[in-house]
Amino acid sequence: MKAFISRRDFLKAAGITAAAAALAGCSSSGGSASGSSAGGKTIKIGVFEPASGDNGAGGKQEVLGVEYANSLAPTVEIGGETYNVELVEVDNQSSTDKAVTAAQELVSKKVSIVLGSYGSGVSIAAAPTFQSASIPAIGCSCTNPAVTEANPYYFRVCFLDPFQDSVMANFAKDEFSAANAYVLSMLGEDYGSGLATYFVNAFEDLGGTVTSEQFPEGTSDFSAYIQNAINAGADVIFAPCATTYAAQIITQAASAGFDKPITAGDTWESSVILDAQKGTNVQVYCSTFFDENDDSGAAKEFVTGFKEWLNADSQKLTNNGGNDIVAAVSALGYDGYMVALEAIKAAGSTDGTAIRDALYGVNYDGVTGNITFDQTTGDANKDMAYIKKAADGAFEFVKTQSVEG
Repeated sequence: MKAFISRRDFLKAAGITAAAAALAGCSSSGGSASGSSAGGKTIKIGVFEPASGDNGAGGKQEVLGVEYANSLAPTVEIGGETYNVELVEVDNQSSTDKAVTAAQELVSKKVSIVLGSYGSGVSIAAAPTFQSASIPAIGCSCTNPAVTEANPYYFRVCFLDPFQDSVMANFAKDEFSAANAYVLSMLGEDYGSGLATYFVNAFEDLGGTVTSEQFPEGTSDFSAYIQNAINAGADVIFAPCATTYAAQIITQAASAGFDKPITAGDTWESSVILDAQKGTNVQVYCSTFFDENDDSGAAKEFVTGFKEWLNADSQKLTNNGGNDIVAAVSALGYDGYMVALEAIKAAGSTDGTAIRDALYGVNYDGVTGNITFDQTTGDANKDMAYIKKAADGAFEFVKTQSVEG
């Protein structure tokens, strides 16, 4: 990541402080203190997520986590007054072309803070819009470093791609004694291309050999790519891509009799992947942010409540993929919302800049772990990932992997 002036230095240079912004109360930049929901004042939180397109399935699961958090904490105390929290949801359609329009819609609706998005590409595309409007954004699962880079208004509660790719490269070497890797990503897609690059670098640093290819958007026949992996003598495939393509890769690998592990990053922790792998002998592994079988207090309580909430509403269950498996992105959506409330309370204001400033001081014990933010990048200080395996309709926990691991 490029070096740049720290965010706190940026604020000092601009002559802006959270205290000054808080005195302004509701300002013209980022947020409205007015509203009639339940007869009281309202603060708006934007939900910038894909409900359609290649990442629609994951986006819906992330939104479910936000909505569940809102159902538990529908109000927030600001300066001694109770405000209703209104979620303003927009569909960025998994498209960098549509992302800016979706972001502008949130700005026009005067949200005070934004959550999202599932998919780094759309987050990167929308970031300048939020910054120009002085509206802070919290990425829940967007892992590309460029999301927050040089943008003092973007934060995130998840780990980053360079970390999870180092994890997956080490996992491939340690777990499978892999010497040769085949890496497949979609041409022009920020998330997958970034993951592919980081994995290649990490795997080669470990002494491995890599064959790397990219497929064009809209590809449905992956048989030639799978054969290329076989011809290259690949011990493992790393294929970071949207779940719509991932499902086809898995089913076509099964048809080709590919018997080596297929691995990917966090987006593959999805019911789409489980459905594709079920009934096959394909070994599928992914890195992720959360394990629903974690017995720690906060995580266990979240899982129990979230499942009950899902099962009480058929549409929510459908949006979760037709089952009550708790996706890591749902847990991250939950944590993102709760972190936003912590910052709003600390700011004592609906003003976007005041909330942004307050985010630096947040220390929140979330269901995905403790969350604090790096003072320079705005990234969460996280150093552990979960490795899971898809096995006949469910994800099995394999191990945790830290930076030192």
